Amino acid sequence: MLIINNFEEYKSHLGKELGVSGWHKIDQEQINKFADATLDHQWIHTDKEKAEREGPFKATIAHGYLTLSLIPYLWKQIADVRNIKMEINYGIESFKFGQAVLVDSEVQLKAKLNSITNLRGTTKVIIEAKLVIKNQPKPAYTGDVIFLYHFV
Repeated sequence: MLIINNFEEYKSHLGKELGVSGWHKIDQEQINKFADATLDHQWIHTDKEKAEREGPFKATIAHGYLTLSLIPYLWKQIADVRNIKMEINYGIESFKFGQAVLVDSEVQLKAKLNSITNLRGTTKVIIEAKLVIKNQPKPAYTGDVIFLYHFV
């Protein structure tokens, strides 16, 4: 795991891959809980029999937003940013979904530091995020995640 203590340490990684998370399996229980939390019970996510019978993937798939919501969890496996008063998930940009994540697939986040700016004491970073699906040639998505850090 990468440990970052301050702005200068963070900046030294500009343009470099920051790391890779562990693998996370997305099972039907997680998909169903996400459907309940978001009120999105579309059958392609929650109805195993119908998805196998009528769906284009012959299995249920994770919600795209479920896979996006894993970013904070997986990011914490890549980098430990220390000496901060606050960290803010500021935004996402240019996200493209490349491939559906089938139930029981394992995913992994790859992160690269694309930009870092000191905004009068607030550090703004843009991380290129790629969610890889185990044994699949195309990622689930790629895009930029923006974090704000207030170092002490």
